[in-house]
Amino acid sequence: MPVTDENTPTAKSESLGAANRARYLVNRVRGFDASSVRKRAREVSTKHHKVMPIVLVDMLWSAAFRQTPFQDYVDWDFAILSRAERATYMTHAISHQLSMKFDHPDYRVLFHDKIEFNRTFNEFLGREWLDVRTASVAELRAFVERHGRVMGKVPVSDSGHGVERYEAGTIQDWHAFRVNLVSKGQTLVEECIVQHPTLAAICPGTANTTRVTGFFDGKKSHVLAMAQKFGRGQASDQQTFGGFYTMLDADGASRGPGYDSHDGVHVTHPESGVSIPDFQLPMITELYEFIDAVSRVVPQVQYVGWDVVIGENGPVLVEGNWGAGVYENKPSVTGIRTGSLPRYREIIGF
Repeated sequence: MPVTDENTPTAKSESLGAANRARYLVNRVRGFDASSVRKRAREVSTKHHKVMPIVLVDMLWSAAFRQTPFQDYVDWDFAILSRAERATYMTHAISHQLSMKFDHPDYRVLFHDKIEFNRTFNEFLGREWLDVRTASVAELRAFVERHGRVMGKVPVSDSGHGVERYEAGTIQDWHAFRVNLVSKGQTLVEECIVQHPTLAAICPGTANTTRVTGFFDGKKSHVLAMAQKFGRGQASDQQTFGGFYTMLDADGASRGPGYDSHDGVHVTHPESGVSIPDFQLPMITELYEFIDAVSRVVPQVQYVGWDVVIGENGPVLVEGNWGAGVYENKPSVTGIRTGSLPRYREIIGF
């Protein structure tokens, strides 16, 4: 059931707001770490054979005047791009401004808290879940034994932190198990997702999510960018668990090898050996229809990074990120020297 009231969006806006940009810059200045920036500059200098002081100055200038955080400068290979090419890239600074402008603060909690998210988007989850806080030991045991394997999650977390997999057969004391979950803050327990055979062939041990960055203009949903994440058999496909990603085109085809923020490049998946550049996301038409449907549930949150898994019978929703992170093309890996910002500007109108 969509959440509707006077805050439902009806039109787009051309300005992201100077106040939001100023607040972002102030926060970045407060967190400035000179030694970390110098380290990044040295790494870029070595990798791309550039003069280190010039790289450092360029990084500082780009951060101050081109809304390019230091890690974005590194990840998107700005050191080898022209000014015109850089201008096509989405950055976390711009994304933050979009989130602040188009994601109503009164509704962000529905995305920020995974339990609230599951309640709101229950019909799109494609799996059972349990709130450990309100479940008895007997209810928790019945849930875990029914599914055999479950995921424990900290409701308010990001980057895969607080996610752990549990097997029913390894649990001896169910009271102690519940106490352990609560002590870790893992008060959300979910049935594991069974993914599409195409994804399972690449990494069967992890639910490999598709990040779909979307915008709902009040009447229609738009897909701005898509990235396919691949896990390494761990509880999450996030980079903190060794995961990586590749950008997808509008038809769901990979745009090149996979990569991460630690200079890891994967032409094939390290475990399965499946080609990443040849990857084609299945059920792409169904995915677009799915994104349109979920975008209408909370229309007050217009700009969202949706994490979706293509399941056996169609897309299932993992979570939605109101402060959508940025996934972009890496020129040194793919050979493609342009990003997705023009698409964002075209759809959102800023």
